[in-house]
Amino acid sequence: MQEFVLIFRTSKDPHANPSPEQIQARMNWMNTVTDQNKLADKGNRLATGNAKTVRPGNIVTDGPCKDTEEFISGYMVVRTATIDEAIELAKTNPILRGGGNIEVRTVL
Repeated sequence: MQEFVLIFRTSKDPHANPSPEQIQARMNWMNTVTDQNKLADKGNRLATGNAKTVRPGNIVTDGPCKDTEEFISGYMVVRTATIDEAIELAKTNPILRGGGNIEVRTVL
């Protein structure tokens, strides 16, 4: 089994809290992953208010990277046999219904 990080991105307001329905959908999805014994690390939501970006030349700017319209809202690590299996898990995440996306990357 390999580990893959799922990086959750959204283009919506990063400070907005999810609705109770969105929270329940996310918890149901997480429970499905856990029930399949594929959860390696539940990860966390990531704050944007207390964030800095360090650039070459020791330049430090406030907030997450501003070169994109997307915000990384959180991550988790799953354990699957292949990246394709991790992608299939990601395809069922409710963040996709809200316009978000998920980057799937192998953990080295």
